[in-house]
Amino acid sequence: MSSRIGIYPGTFDPITLGHADIIRRGAKLVDKLIIGVTTNPSKNPMFGVDERFRMVKREVAGMGLTNVEVVGFNALLVKFAQKQGASVIIRGLRAVADFEYEYQMAGMNQQLDPSVETVFLMADVSLQPIASKLVKEIAIYGGDISKFVSPPVRAEVEARVRETGTKGDY
Repeated sequence: MSSRIGIYPGTFDPITLGHADIIRRGAKLVDKLIIGVTTNPSKNPMFGVDERFRMVKREVAGMGLTNVEVVGFNALLVKFAQKQGASVIIRGLRAVADFEYEYQMAGMNQQLDPSVETVFLMADVSLQPIASKLVKEIAIYGGDISKFVSPPVRAEVEARVRETGTKGDY
């Protein structure tokens, strides 16, 4: 019997408690879950791909999940899934806006490879408002991000904000 491999792709800039929730829950649905840390040309990342990869790897190691692996990639998602032998793409949904984008992406991926199925996991109600983009904005303006990310990620985000300066100095 072959094992079911799933992919949870993202930029994870930075990895949030919402991402961690989807990783924990997604790992229960497949025999092996590959967290694909990728670049996204339309986003302006706070952290480089190597930094994000290291951050995600550390966070996953702290979860104690034995069936999760972290892999970096810079390719079409379907091609990455095929290369990994994955039959499932796991995506987290927070709001209707997420659904519209993810639904379109799932349809395109299905057209590219009908053997790879997309599974949507609704974000935990307490984590629904968390988005990496908003976490970065809050940190840049000097707000407390401890409710949204782990302590090590908080330290890294705050250090990066100190390095690059904040917009909230007024």
